Amino acid sequence: MQDNIISRPNPLISKSKHLCFPPSQNTPHVSSPPSTEKMAPSFTFPSDLHSSDESDSGDHLLSLSSPIDLSSLRPFDLEELVKGVAFDLSEKEIFCVEEQQVFDRVYSLVKGFSHLNSSCKFNLAETLRSNLSVLLPNLDSLSRAAPSSPSGYSGVAARVSSHRNALKIYTFFLLSIALGEQSRHEHPVGGSKAAVQSKKKNHLNSWNWESYRGRIINLIANSLEINLSLLFGSSEIDENYLSFVSRCVFTLYENQTLLKDSDSRESLGRIIGAIATKYHQTTQACASILHLLHKFDFAVTHIADAVAAAENKYGDGRLAVAIIREIGRADPKDYSRDGVGAENVGRFLVELADRSPKLVSMNVGVLVPHFGGESYKIRNALVSVLGKLVMKAFRDIEGDVSSKSLRLRGKQAMLEILIERCRDVSAYTRSRVLQVWAELCEEHAVSIGLWNEVASVASGRLEDKSAMVRKSALNLLISMLQHNPFGPQLRVAAFEATLEKYKEKLCQMEPSAISEDGNGVDAVHGQAPMEEHEESVSDSCPPHGDEQREEEAIVPDIGNLEQIRALVASLEAGLRFAKCITSTMVTLVQLLASSSVTDVEYTILLLMRCKQFQIDGSEACLRKMLPLVFSQDKSIYEAVENAFITIYIRKDPEETAKNLLNLALDSSIGDLAALECLVSSLVSKGEISTSMMSALWNFFSFNSNGVIAAQSRGALSILCMALKSTPGILGSHLQDIVDIGFGRWAKEEPLLARTACVALDRLSDEDKQKLRCGGIKIFSMLQSLLTGSWLPENVWYAAADKAIKAIYSIHPTPEIFAAEVVKTSISSIFSSSGNDEMPTDADSEDVNVSTVLAAKLGRCLFIISHVAFNQLVYIESCIHKLQKQKAKKEKSKLESEAAAGFSTEASEKQNINAELGLGASEDAAIDALSERAEKEIVSGVSNEKNLIGHCATFLSKLCRNFNLLQKFPDLQASAMLALCRLMIIDADFCEANLQLLFTVVENAPSETVRSNCTLSLGDLAVRFPNLLEPWTENIYARLRDPSVSVRKNAVLVLSHLILNDMMKVKGYINEMAMRIEDEEGRISNLARLFFHELSKKGSNPIYNLLPDILGRLSDQKNMKKDSFRNIMQFLINSIKKDKQMEALVEKLCNRFSGVSDKTQWECIVYCLSQLTFTEKGMKKLMESFKTYEHVLLEDSVVDHFKNIISKSKKFAKPELKSCIDEFEEKLNKSHMERKEQEEIANNAYKHQQKIERSMEDGTGEVINPAEEATSNTTEAIQPDANGMNSEESCGCSILTECDDEDTEFQSPKASHGGDSDFIIL
Repeated sequence: MQDNIISRPNPLISKSKHLCFPPSQNTPHVSSPPSTEKMAPSFTFPSDLHSSDESDSGDHLLSLSSPIDLSSLRPFDLEELVKGVAFDLSEKEIFCVEEQQVFDRVYSLVKGFSHLNSSCKFNLAETLRSNLSVLLPNLDSLSRAAPSSPSGYSGVAARVSSHRNALKIYTFFLLSIALGEQSRHEHPVGGSKAAVQSKKKNHLNSWNWESYRGRIINLIANSLEINLSLLFGSSEIDENYLSFVSRCVFTLYENQTLLKDSDSRESLGRIIGAIATKYHQTTQACASILHLLHKFDFAVTHIADAVAAAENKYGDGRLAVAIIREIGRADPKDYSRDGVGAENVGRFLVELADRSPKLVSMNVGVLVPHFGGESYKIRNALVSVLGKLVMKAFRDIEGDVSSKSLRLRGKQAMLEILIERCRDVSAYTRSRVLQVWAELCEEHAVSIGLWNEVASVASGRLEDKSAMVRKSALNLLISMLQHNPFGPQLRVAAFEATLEKYKEKLCQMEPSAISEDGNGVDAVHGQAPMEEHEESVSDSCPPHGDEQREEEAIVPDIGNLEQIRALVASLEAGLRFAKCITSTMVTLVQLLASSSVTDVEYTILLLMRCKQFQIDGSEACLRKMLPLVFSQDKSIYEAVENAFITIYIRKDPEETAKNLLNLALDSSIGDLAALECLVSSLVSKGEISTSMMSALWNFFSFNSNGVIAAQSRGALSILCMALKSTPGILGSHLQDIVDIGFGRWAKEEPLLARTACVALDRLSDEDKQKLRCGGIKIFSMLQSLLTGSWLPENVWYAAADKAIKAIYSIHPTPEIFAAEVVKTSISSIFSSSGNDEMPTDADSEDVNVSTVLAAKLGRCLFIISHVAFNQLVYIESCIHKLQKQKAKKEKSKLESEAAAGFSTEASEKQNINAELGLGASEDAAIDALSERAEKEIVSGVSNEKNLIGHCATFLSKLCRNFNLLQKFPDLQASAMLALCRLMIIDADFCEANLQLLFTVVENAPSETVRSNCTLSLGDLAVRFPNLLEPWTENIYARLRDPSVSVRKNAVLVLSHLILNDMMKVKGYINEMAMRIEDEEGRISNLARLFFHELSKKGSNPIYNLLPDILGRLSDQKNMKKDSFRNIMQFLINSIKKDKQMEALVEKLCNRFSGVSDKTQWECIVYCLSQLTFTEKGMKKLMESFKTYEHVLLEDSVVDHFKNIISKSKKFAKPELKSCIDEFEEKLNKSHMERKEQEEIANNAYKHQQKIERSMEDGTGEVINPAEEATSNTTEAIQPDANGMNSEESCGCSILTECDDEDTEFQSPKASHGGDSDFIIL
């Protein structure tokens, strides 16, 4: 077969086929076509490359007549064929492509382009491209070719026809190559023989489609930009030609890889713009563009570029207008169904508005109706479009007055729509519109007149239910503060003072009245002048002097009346803005506690910005940020830390020290703990440098100018916080701590002594050893602090607490020194009686309380109890040291034996000792020693009490003397606290005084005493759980205390005990559930938090507790219906597992059988209606019908069941729906039957009452049963409590007693036959 092909002559190959020069070396001739009367056949674009095979070619049409099957040719023949075609197209005139033989060969090669190797592809494509590039410039020569004779007109027509044909043919071939190669490039197929042969060498003119693609598309774009009317006449351009080019271009637009090539992308855009705008194919192009937008998201931006470029190049926006109107005319429901298409269309509108804002602004009216559609994506896009238009479309101020007024009205209408969209039903749209407002603020596109309205909307959105909306609102407020036109300081007081000043000035210039017209608001966009300037707390604010000079330069000339009016209006707007931001502080504090991380992060950023602009209350809110350092979320911790560094850490060490000590002075206990965590972390990271620590020492030592005692205390507090990271930081200043902390400065600042005690307690072991060596002075100062009276009452207790702790930390023999302190304290009180020992009979009259100061006695009791408590801690620390030494000794022994080679023998010996229990004897001895030492603190040994034991006896009797303590409530508080501490130490003492403690906690008139005792109950329950177990009900009873603080402490105590498994959840948990609806919000939140955390434990204990809680709450008569429903709804919502929900259905249904109260029926069925019913749960409800059949008499109960049915139908499958329908029918039938039975029973009861009244009246009236046959039947009997009729137990007998005492009448029994006997009086 191959031999036959070679042997016979091939008419497709040119005669000069052996002269194969590269196409680049031959320039195609552009000679005029022959001026014959007969013109070449016209070329018409086929629908695709393969359709020309089947077309019927006539004399007037040019089409493929003799196709060549390239797949049957050898590679050598293919190369020769390509070279011949290239030579013909190069050597001959460019119009030779109209010749049928050349056309057929080129058509066949283009059709089988995939069979060619790389060099052939390049030669063919380059020849076609170069011929078309030569043809284009010659089209202009047609306009200069004027015919000299009548016969010349036919020659010009022939030339025009040849140029037109050549343009269409070359365009067809090049675009066909582009489509085919791009498709094969994206979806490669297995290589052919030609592809294999092409890998021999890397030729100079190798085929690289990605680099060559842009040259072809660019040439096609150039061909459309010339004057084609010379070829096609004055009429419309050949639609077949434009349609083919348009179809190819939009097909290429569907390729994502091609669009990444900037040259190709730009050329495709030029083609679209020319076809749609220059050649008026707007409708077809618009339809194709909309198809692309709906299907291919990657083409959105590039199509917007093309549409905008067409409008800019041709000055005609008909394509953009057509697309906008088509989008506007679309049914909004279509966008709600096609989410991807809606998103792409929206992106296109936004991109187009960004590139052609003026054109879009003139046609945006057709898009506004889509704000009422269901697709939030379209609404989001329209909001973004309006934002782009406000920013860009109205900057041009040229034009007459009417056009300016029209543009302003349009802008105002867009802004009003944006304000309205802030209340959109979709959270996505609300969030997006707030983001648009933030962008407008950054572009300074919001006027002062609208500024406060936007701020008000943003502050309202802080309470939105959606986290993304709150985030956008916070970000908007940050932007508004950053770009506000009112100045760097937004204090309300400063604005009010400045406004008052200028109002007075305006009154002087305009005596009649202050004009309240707001026309001049927008006239002044500068900053409002301030009378007073303070240094900004942020580095981003200008320094004091520069700020003052800047504002002085901005202040307008006050001599102009109009300027004064405008300035007053601007100040009023600034004052409203400052008040608006200030009013958000309460909401921002709540957002700091939000469960959403973004809420917390952006709230911190907003508070930082508020502090920078000196918003009132911002600093106090920032301090409430500090406890967030304990958050488990790393991002929140980092946000707090970064904010802390930004606000308080400065480059100047002295300024940083001052910020930190002032923060420590004004912080609460919780804030101090958070501050300690932050300071310790920053010291370890190096953010707080040694120079800053030196500055703190200077403040503490009064080495800086103007330091007061309070600042010295604050500096020492920060230094104590830094001890966690650098324990030896205080070692070189021990003498300063002693001299300043307990010297004359402590009398001026009493809390300085407490801080000094904290510093002593936290010293390193080396520093403590230094104090023990020469610390006689410090111990005497500590004793003076405890037994003296130079500290005020409100400070002494806090200082004494830390002082006793410091004694046990640094003294070599703390128990001896503490005993001396206790004796000194006792002797100072009772020395007047001549007895240094504390009396043990506190309830006798021998103790003359009037001679004993209650305050001193309270201090003494505090010292006694605190010494005992610290002694217990000291004993535990000693035991821990012994155990540690024992473990260390055993470890070193094992290591030494292992080094000596006796490891196996030693391990065997150790195992034998462990089996015999010899190793446990040491641990038992240590435990016995610990138990004996703890016992000696209060009870003593061998019935001999020590110092604390004697004090404990006196204290117990003192607490029982209620008459005495009622006169001194502060003494009772101190005594009960001391009693509770001693009870925590000793079990026997605790058991002996438990009755006293619960009596006081229930009956004490002092709220403080009850609250403190409630907290102590938690400690006792942890220490001695077996002793407190019988008193569990009494502990729960504290939840009903009338005092808010007592109830709050009770919730905290029980939450701690239950959640940490130190107390079992007993049957009194309903008391905790009732606190969910506590009138105090803080208690309600704590109770909700408790049940939320309880639901996370194990398999959710609330599931097992719920039926019991339901029964107990429904039994309480004083429980409001709304409160009950809120409690049960909250508890049921905490159950998430379907199996538990299904089990609850059965449990709740079974409770109907043992309940007769209608209120309880409603409670149970309400809980059923709150469950989430699965298919199994619904089946269980149907199966349990008999358990609740008798309660279907009540309408309210049936309504709840109907609610369950309606909710179940939404998710039910078809087979289950039929069961639900049957159940509903059965339910309604049973309800109607019960109602009829009730009506009949009521009528029977009324009839019987009528008989009794007639018998009592003695009228002797005979009642005909037939008259009331419909209402008095044998079945019409009053139902009993369980809903059962008396029919089952025959008729009822009623014994009626008449006036005569000896006469009795008995009503007859109903007979089944309907006959009855009546006794007539």
